[in-house]
Amino acid sequence: MVVLGAGALHSYVAQSRFDEVKIEAEKVADGLYMLKGAGGNMGVLVGEDGVLLIDDQFAELAGRIRAAIGELGGGAPTFLLNTHYHGDHTGGNAEFGAASIILAHDNVRVRLESGIQPMGGEDKPAPPEALPVITYSEEVTLHFNGEEIQVVHFPAGHTDGDSVVFFKNADVVHMGDDMFAGMFPFVDLSAGGNVEGLIRNLEVILGRIGKKTKLIPGHGPLSTKNDLRVFREMLVETQAVVKKEMDAGQSLEQIKEAGLPEEWDAWGEGFIKTDRWLETLYHSLKDNA
Repeated sequence: MVVLGAGALHSYVAQSRFDEVKIEAEKVADGLYMLKGAGGNMGVLVGEDGVLLIDDQFAELAGRIRAAIGELGGGAPTFLLNTHYHGDHTGGNAEFGAASIILAHDNVRVRLESGIQPMGGEDKPAPPEALPVITYSEEVTLHFNGEEIQVVHFPAGHTDGDSVVFFKNADVVHMGDDMFAGMFPFVDLSAGGNVEGLIRNLEVILGRIGKKTKLIPGHGPLSTKNDLRVFREMLVETQAVVKKEMDAGQSLEQIKEAGLPEEWDAWGEGFIKTDRWLETLYHSLKDNA
C-alpha cells in the first residue's frame, strides 16, 4: 500500500487532471500560431529572432508546450507575455521564467505577488521567477521577427490588468480574456473587472481592426471581427435585460428565475452558465450604480 501525504496527493491530483491534455497548434499567419490545451488560448510567434509566447496555461503542461513550440521550429521563448494574471494564463510562468523575459501590465505583477486567485483557485504568491520583469502602465511595442507587436492595456474589462496584443503586419490580434468566443465570459469583478468597461473596450478594439483581422480569443475558436461584434452585442443586450429588471425592483433571484431570452441559451453552455452570467451582470451593474 502506498500512502500519499497531503502535498504529494495534491500534486498527484493536479497532474492527473492534465494527463489527457494535448497541445494543438493552429496556424494563423506565417510564423504565428494559436496553441490550444487546457486553459486560455496561447499565441506563439516563431522566427529568426526567437520565440514570443503569449500566456502559458498551467505548469503541468510546460513540457508539452515546449514540445509544441519545438515542432513549429522554435526553442525556449525569448519573451513571455501575460495578457492578465489568472492561473490558466500564467500557471506556467515559473517553468519558463528562468529562460524567458516575462512582460505584463503593472497590475499583473501586483496580483501575482499577492497570490490571490478567483473562483476558489489556490491562493499562493508566485515565486520570483514567475513574476514579470518588465511591466507597463499603458502600452509597449515589440519589434521582433519582422513584426511590430503593439501590446495595449485596456482597463476595467475582464480584470484591471488586461492586455490585448496587435500584430500589425500579420493583421492578427490576441484578445486575451477580453473575448470568450460564442460563450458567456468570466468577468473578474473582484479584480477590477466590469461588464460596462468591457463593452467600452471592445468598441475601441472594433474601431481599430479591419474586416479581415484574425482574432485569437482567450477561450474558444479562432475568430473574426464579426464574431467580436456579436460577442459585444451579447454583452450589451444581456446587460440591458438585467438592468431593466433591476430598475423594476426585481431581486437577483427573481432575475435568475426569469432567465434570458432563448436566443442566448447556447452561450450558457460554456464555462460560465446562464445563472452565473446573470449574477455577474447584476453585481457589475451594482458596482456602477
